[in-house]
Amino acid sequence: MALESARYDFGVVGAGIVGLAVAREVLDRHPHSSVAVFEKEAVVGLHQSGHNSGVIHTGIYYQPGSLRADLCRDGAARMKAYCSAHRIPCLELGKIIVATRSDEVDQLRPLLARGRANRIQGLELLTSQDIRRLEPHLNGLEAIWSPRTAVTDFRLVTSALSDDVRLAGGRVVTRFAVRAITRGSDGVEIRAADGRRARVRRLVTCAGLQADRVAVMSGGSRHPAVIPFRGAYWLLRPELRGTVRHLVYPVPDPTLPFLGVHFTPQVSGDVSIGPNAVLALAREGYRRRNVNFRDVASSLSYPGMRALAATHWRSGLREFGRDMFRRLLLKDLQRYLPGLTVADLVPGPSGVRAQAVDRDGGLVDDFVIDAHRDGRVLDVRNAPSPAATASLAIAATIADALEAS
Repeated sequence: MALESARYDFGVVGAGIVGLAVAREVLDRHPHSSVAVFEKEAVVGLHQSGHNSGVIHTGIYYQPGSLRADLCRDGAARMKAYCSAHRIPCLELGKIIVATRSDEVDQLRPLLARGRANRIQGLELLTSQDIRRLEPHLNGLEAIWSPRTAVTDFRLVTSALSDDVRLAGGRVVTRFAVRAITRGSDGVEIRAADGRRARVRRLVTCAGLQADRVAVMSGGSRHPAVIPFRGAYWLLRPELRGTVRHLVYPVPDPTLPFLGVHFTPQVSGDVSIGPNAVLALAREGYRRRNVNFRDVASSLSYPGMRALAATHWRSGLREFGRDMFRRLLLKDLQRYLPGLTVADLVPGPSGVRAQAVDRDGGLVDDFVIDAHRDGRVLDVRNAPSPAATASLAIAATIADALEAS
């Protein structure tokens, strides 16, 4: 059957980790249905799914009872089991959330209480002596120890999910850049930039950095909008890989959506440092010089972005400074590892985060999954970290919603 006249029971826009997990879940529940995933790139998982820290989070930071908290906890267990079943490297290294100042010490106990409210196993407070036993080179007054935090390679997970979809009889259609979504009497038609068309009975959009634009195509609201933030990573030079053996995180700033620069041992053996968070000049721009004028105009013209900048301009300047000047970044890192030097930092990869912002400048903190009234279309509007961790649980939630509508 030619793609131009193809018909499917279920369609998914976006072959990132969430979109592929959704397709896999639907096929698992409805093995005789026809399912297709439509991806604008030539390969799966090219953007957020392939540009992240690789952390399987436990969910200590998230508001108890929120989707992020519940799906992160469920998703972490599912993800570890999935990695084990598919022989994907997964290391449960544990995480240390370190307070280096007295004002940060005061924030540890409320954070610990939040983590326990989220039913995270094994959390405990560490003294400075405890910190040194775990990480001899690490400076800290007190810390929270989260032993179940793990790392994997989400690129391998995404590739395995794609294989699962195909083996179950689904299709992964690449180079299909969706430009229009139209409801009809017998389903939903999606049209690609090159004129190809496909019709589906039910559609789920998981478009990541393009989530708001695809949601508008499907008939959804223009709010919240995606504001892209680029995050650069550094690597410890290879000779220092053993200097950091666990994940090391700062105490988070409760007014910001980003966790701050942290140290993450990878399954590859590298130790990544980052990411920072600066306004990206292109939604898919991984280098400073990448500029997309449509994306810039979209960000700057959005009233929520202007309100956000008015509130957080100081932290924005700090992030910009650390992005441009390695010594400013080093000064922050030396709070944790005093012996670090500029020569110890090697340039690493970058990622771009799709941060949903409402029209008043509020940072959308939770996952947002919108089902349209007619039940034919469901949009994943906001799926920030820990979406990779939670992807299998998010997929189960979306499949439940499809069955209920």
